[in-house]
Amino acid sequence: MEGGVQGVTLEAVGKRFGEAAAVDAVSLSVAPGEFVTLLGPSGCGKTTTLRMVAGLEQNDTGVIRIGERVVSDPAAGVFVAPERRQLGMVFQSYAIWPHMTVFDNVAYPLRVRRQPASAIRERVRAALELVEMAEYTDRPAPRLSGGQQQRVAIARAMVFEPQVLLLDEPLSNLDAKLRAQMGEEFRALQHRLRITCLYVTHDQEEAMALSDRVVVMQQGRTLQVGDPQSIYQRPASRAVAAFFGAPNLLQARAAGCEPQPGGRYRLVVRAEGWSGACLAAEPFAADEPVVMMVRPENLQLAADGVAGEDGTSRWRGEVVDSIFRGARRSVVVRVGALRLVADAPALRAAAVGEQVTLAATASDAWGLRP
Repeated sequence: MEGGVQGVTLEAVGKRFGEAAAVDAVSLSVAPGEFVTLLGPSGCGKTTTLRMVAGLEQNDTGVIRIGERVVSDPAAGVFVAPERRQLGMVFQSYAIWPHMTVFDNVAYPLRVRRQPASAIRERVRAALELVEMAEYTDRPAPRLSGGQQQRVAIARAMVFEPQVLLLDEPLSNLDAKLRAQMGEEFRALQHRLRITCLYVTHDQEEAMALSDRVVVMQQGRTLQVGDPQSIYQRPASRAVAAFFGAPNLLQARAAGCEPQPGGRYRLVVRAEGWSGACLAAEPFAADEPVVMMVRPENLQLAADGVAGEDGTSRWRGEVVDSIFRGARRSVVVRVGALRLVADAPALRAAAVGEQVTLAATASDAWGLRP
């Protein structure tokens, strides 16, 4: 399954359905062997983008390349048919044929390419071994579990050694535990083969766990492209911040701005009843509005006199709710007109009615424009 791996390039790719722009001038470069996820809510254009790469939809504008080969360029009259793009695709429904055995499902792409029977046997065996399904070769498809069907779909997509693997919400039909397990197995397989993957999901945790880079999409456009940790901890906008989890987004104003190593800035911020500091990707002028993002896991339940770096933000308030989430509790604290949510160990969280102090250092807070 090695060799022939290519990257994918989209240059200002667009697609309209009637008056609506499903995809609006999306540009993206996926390196050979990279795992990139298109992430966003339903209707954001991620699946349409994937289908244009596959050739199942034709882009209206822009250029799509697989490696150095142009596979779609409407302005130049170029459109390469899906079966000639050397791509494997796994769908949300798996598309496993119920009247076929596991072997026949996986062999199908080779048979339509008129491969010799001996080559089909060898390559199907290798593909099923990759996904640990070799012992199910002769099993009828209806007797497979959801996780086994997903493995067969991946084997079928890999059997003809595609240059790129496209996956459209392939884990969404599995239960939570199996989804996590299959995600880990698939990521390990992708690491081993180093095949280029373009993946679509609406699940933020899935995207962060699997991807080298994440493309956050909204209304047909890309909001931010980056590695999962950077996007989660240092979002480029309020929209990206709010898409990942439920961060505390606090209105404040800049009271000072100092450049820091690495091209960042340290902001001193003030608001009614509190002050503090945060980092930011760009400078803010004095008295300019700032949205300070603090994720619940970065808010500490602290003693009143707790030590911290200069500019540590602190809020004193009453616990008004405590939500048990297994290993942790989400503690809701009312501070005047504010309601802050902090994560705490389940057995050491403050009780409802208790007065607490929340604290966040500047490095745990991030400044955004409104």
